[in-house]
Amino acid sequence: MVAKGKIVWVSGPAVRADGMSSAKMYETVEVGESKLIGEVIRLTGDVAFIQVYESTSGLRPGEPVVGTGQPLSVLLGPGIIGKIYDGIQRPLEEIAKKSGAFISKGIATTPIDLKKKYHFKPTLKLGDDVKAGTVIGTVQETPLLTHSILVPPDSKGGKVIDISSEGDFDLEQVISTIQKNGTKSPLKMYHKWPVRKPRPYTERFDPTVPLITGQRVIDTYFPIAKGGTGAIPGGFGTGKTVTLHQIAKWADSKVVVYIGCGERGNEMTEVLVEFPHLIDPRSNRPLMERTVLVANTSNMPVAAREASIYTGVTMAEYYRDMGMDVVLVADSTSRWAEALREMSGRLEEMPAEEGYPSYLASRLAEFYERAGRVRALGSPDRSGSVTIVGAVSPSGADFTEPVTTHTIRFIKTFWALDTRLAYSRHYPSINWMQSYSGYLDDVSKWWTDNISPNWYNLRAESYNILQREDTLKEIVRLLGPEALPDEEKLILEMARMIKIGILQQNSFDKIDTYCGPEKQLKLVKLMVKFYNESLKSLKENIPLSDIRSMSIIPSLLKAKFEIPDEQVSKLDDLESTMDRQFNEIRSKKEEVELIV
Repeated sequence: MVAKGKIVWVSGPAVRADGMSSAKMYETVEVGESKLIGEVIRLTGDVAFIQVYESTSGLRPGEPVVGTGQPLSVLLGPGIIGKIYDGIQRPLEEIAKKSGAFISKGIATTPIDLKKKYHFKPTLKLGDDVKAGTVIGTVQETPLLTHSILVPPDSKGGKVIDISSEGDFDLEQVISTIQKNGTKSPLKMYHKWPVRKPRPYTERFDPTVPLITGQRVIDTYFPIAKGGTGAIPGGFGTGKTVTLHQIAKWADSKVVVYIGCGERGNEMTEVLVEFPHLIDPRSNRPLMERTVLVANTSNMPVAAREASIYTGVTMAEYYRDMGMDVVLVADSTSRWAEALREMSGRLEEMPAEEGYPSYLASRLAEFYERAGRVRALGSPDRSGSVTIVGAVSPSGADFTEPVTTHTIRFIKTFWALDTRLAYSRHYPSINWMQSYSGYLDDVSKWWTDNISPNWYNLRAESYNILQREDTLKEIVRLLGPEALPDEEKLILEMARMIKIGILQQNSFDKIDTYCGPEKQLKLVKLMVKFYNESLKSLKENIPLSDIRSMSIIPSLLKAKFEIPDEQVSKLDDLESTMDRQFNEIRSKKEEVELIV
């Protein structure tokens, strides 16, 4: 029975309608004569509270509200990649054609072109038994992406009684029919899935494979695993968006889902203008051929901002189920939480800390727990992952505010951006003392097996230098660096070299924008070796001034700019030069002692 009611109260994006006793929670409804899209978020008797995903200006009490009987869902099929959607999966290009520069109310569009033909190659034959999640066939969605057509996850399965042969089909054509217990189920190239319901899978794996981003401070010091969760909190101007762009562009994933959630329009415009022109570094094809953008800026309807992260993560899970690694970037979850706060206020709910609703923590948990590396349903056997990275924008860079503190509870990698580092032009401005990674031990086996068995120890030694420098800062501030013995002055010098030569990375430099795992390891190894050789030299009474004046130091600091990944063997030549120069200063010392 379809719910039919009338509007009795309007407050911004929140609408109250009575006569809705047959409505269900989270059911999608058409609000008013313009048929605005809304969702039931509370039911009290026959009164429904609805959040409307479009502008409610001009909406009046007495206008009809009609239920659809369906939850808020996204349409999943070929044609998603390369699109720019709003928060409820409406393509912005289609809306622009119908309404011009400003989004009009009540525009109905389909998320993907149902009339476009794709070349379908079946992978099943007549009589095959299929289950939910089984791959029926494949189509080439973009030159970079082969799209698997899946039996919907909520299907009961059955036996294939009809399957199309290879050919060109549009999305509305039935490509296969399965039958179980006399019930026939026609299958098309697309299906729908509710955004608030996680897509099922067979098994969840431990996060043991690192997501290589090409950013040294992330991969070497604070790694994130495929299927992991991470957060980038930072104040205004600390470089969150550029860091997220770098992760989206360079991470070794097959698909990127970028959600601009409540960000300023000009920032989102940068993304929308820049991404279509970016070239995928591995294939030299446009990056948009493996990217989905969800754009929901701060001046768009606030309720759609709340739905946008669910829309994005559902599309990410869909590509995960095909056996792909997906990176989902949400910029920023603080603006999403502000949308929750606004809706909560309009519904007159009891506020918790700083006015946020009491269910803020559980909503954040629901979002982040949809990350993971899993074995997909059905056959053939395949595994995929969704890695979620959320930006947090705490006002005044205060990491004790509710969104940041609750986010920390549900993520395992924390990249804390530091305003002071950003002001001193140290980018990415990830503070190495505040940041941490819970995946360090999990991914160390991958580094040991694939890059070097010394990775964990080299990382620990270099990080120990940074930690010791942090403890010496207070003494230097009080007494000056001259009060320290030479061994501790060397710590300060080495920390400076590690910061410049490893932690700093120029995202606009052709060579330095991406640093592969082998190059990262060799740069760290060079720094650790230089420190150990310097320490050894100090113990042999060689003056620190002689070590500081070595010509190898500028070469070590510039190696990240001058030696590209494909010429990483040149770093071995640097190591030989370093050995030679240390031998030279030691032999000079011996000559001086002989003369004396």
